[in-house]
Amino acid sequence: MAKRLTVSDFQEMIGRSRFHQLFRPVVLDVNYDSLELVIKMTMSEDLERQPDTNQWHGGAISAVIDTVGCYGLAMLSVEPLPTINFRTDYLHPAINTDLKLTAQIRRAGRLIGVVDVDVVDDSDRLIAVGRACYSIKGPLLLSQGDRI
Repeated sequence: MAKRLTVSDFQEMIGRSRFHQLFRPVVLDVNYDSLELVIKMTMSEDLERQPDTNQWHGGAISAVIDTVGCYGLAMLSVEPLPTINFRTDYLHPAINTDLKLTAQIRRAGRLIGVVDVDVVDDSDRLIAVGRACYSIKGPLLLSQGDRI
């Protein structure tokens, strides 16, 4: 593999987007052995389903799944990639909690990458799962013979 991005590199990349800043993202871990990226997102009243409920809006959860999946695949591309398609399955409401999202690269081909994202609350309860496909624009940072 070529250059590996660090926690600081990812924090800086995510910080470039004003939209991403709505979620106050904090990059917690980058693991190239398991091809996982872990990011914490912080609840705010702007993300509530209804005022004074402290419940995350489903659209906000989907948005952070797409964001973390995109940056997860950036582990191999060194830049965020455009979304082709994604889905979210909501398992439990997220109330009075921040969210920790773990992106795991499942497949990275010549044209498309697939990433799964688990979303857990402060108690590590699984809140939602997502799967996203991203368009790969150029060669990935893999060593000769590496396959995903």
